[in-house]
Amino acid sequence: MGNNLLGHLSPWDYAIVAAYVVILVGIGYRASASKKEQTEDSQFLASKSLGWASIGFNMWGTNVGPSMLLAFASIGYSTGIVAVNFEWYAFVFLLLLATVFAPRYLAARVSTMPGFMGQQYGGSTQNILAWYALIKILISWLSLGLFSGGVLVRQILGIPMWQSVIVLVLFAGFFTFAGGLKAIAKVNVFQMLLLIGVSLTLTVIGVLKVGGLSQLWHSVPGHYWNLVQPSSDPKYPWYAILLGYPVSAVAFFCTDQAMVQSVLGARSLEQGQLGVNFIGWLKILSLPLFILTGVLCYVLFPNLADPNQAYMTMVTSLFPAGLKGLVIVVLIAVLVGTISSSLNALSTVFALDVYARNINPEASEKDVVRVGRLTVLVGCAFAVLMALAIDAVKGLNLFDVFQAVLGFIAPPLSAVFLLTVFWPRTTRRAVNAILSVGSAFSLGVGVVYLWILPPSEYAFWPHYLVLSFLLFALLLVAAAVISLLDGSHQPRPAFDRTALPATTPRVKLLWAALAVVMVALYLVFNGH
Repeated sequence: MGNNLLGHLSPWDYAIVAAYVVILVGIGYRASASKKEQTEDSQFLASKSLGWASIGFNMWGTNVGPSMLLAFASIGYSTGIVAVNFEWYAFVFLLLLATVFAPRYLAARVSTMPGFMGQQYGGSTQNILAWYALIKILISWLSLGLFSGGVLVRQILGIPMWQSVIVLVLFAGFFTFAGGLKAIAKVNVFQMLLLIGVSLTLTVIGVLKVGGLSQLWHSVPGHYWNLVQPSSDPKYPWYAILLGYPVSAVAFFCTDQAMVQSVLGARSLEQGQLGVNFIGWLKILSLPLFILTGVLCYVLFPNLADPNQAYMTMVTSLFPAGLKGLVIVVLIAVLVGTISSSLNALSTVFALDVYARNINPEASEKDVVRVGRLTVLVGCAFAVLMALAIDAVKGLNLFDVFQAVLGFIAPPLSAVFLLTVFWPRTTRRAVNAILSVGSAFSLGVGVVYLWILPPSEYAFWPHYLVLSFLLFALLLVAAAVISLLDGSHQPRPAFDRTALPATTPRVKLLWAALAVVMVALYLVFNGH
């Protein structure tokens, strides 16, 4: 059976896709037209008007890429639910963002992460981090995201890679260019509700086809239902996830412009904290929405040639005519969500941290918004070229390439931000050394690991998550040593704990509830 969805589409499906495009453009147009005169605040931070639901959905929309849909179904097919760790374990780091980082970001009144670090350590740190953030957004968000989307659209429509990435980029760039963060947040709420509806429908049809949940439970090997795998497990031993995942998670949830920008656009700290709490609840849905699709596929179609086809196989086999169009819509939706958020982050960092600070300090607000919009166009072009270049690289499973690359970008960022927040003695020299030399070292190890001495041929490597943890530990120690030896140390402006807004009882209650639910889930999905 062909995996090309195009052969399975009816006129209804085309009508659904057309209706979706119209609705989406309508929402984007309304959100952007409500303010004819775009200001910096409205373009980049939605005029600080976002409530908790917008923030939660927007962060989730930024987080759920098409690679996740495909990769999670693929891992579910081949190993069970272990990949849910990448979603559920995240609640610890979301809590860290809500209670430790967000109050400081909002108290500092910054629009970007480099701006926050610049307040702590001065201009040189802000410049290093700005370029670091730009490169990271361009590569890890835009290029990899666009590449996985291109693979997907190619799978669905059977059109060449270059055509699919150009279509996607034009679509995502439109919202960012026209309406900034507010338009993206509005569009993402609509898209994520759609994603939940369609994915849940697919899961329910699959469960009914298998013969119910208890039948499903007993139709796969017991270890498929374990979140914690034994240390002998070659792919996801428990210690690798326990140690390695936090390094990527702190960098991703607490320091990444594309993720944190929604919180910076919050109406108040409480709304920001509730929004981050909300994405923690949304992440519980990753099991029924994404991973279970793969487990169901394992029961229904046990002899797939390639586990990466699990998601598409389920869609083409189970969805009736008229609903397949919805799937195309949802896949485009998650892509547009991720790419538009990252384009907005890219334009924010470039316009505020590079252009307005270094290139043209005299720039008016209008100039800054215009440069932000130009950055969107340049970012689109760069991402298309990069995605086509990545297409030439084969090898590791898609998901592992993303995780591995992030695993080597993350250690310097996590080390620097954690030290900044928790250890006032950290010095500018230490931070700049870790961001420049430390990053070069970390990425150098990554290149050796991925391409020069790959672990498939050289057995001396630890698991890539453990490797990420070791790099992080090394950089943390190096930063501490440099700080302690640094004679030029000027005490930086300490965070005045009393000036930080207090966390409200409602926020504390909701986080406590989420923690209880998470612990319960970990107890349920173990020991089978």
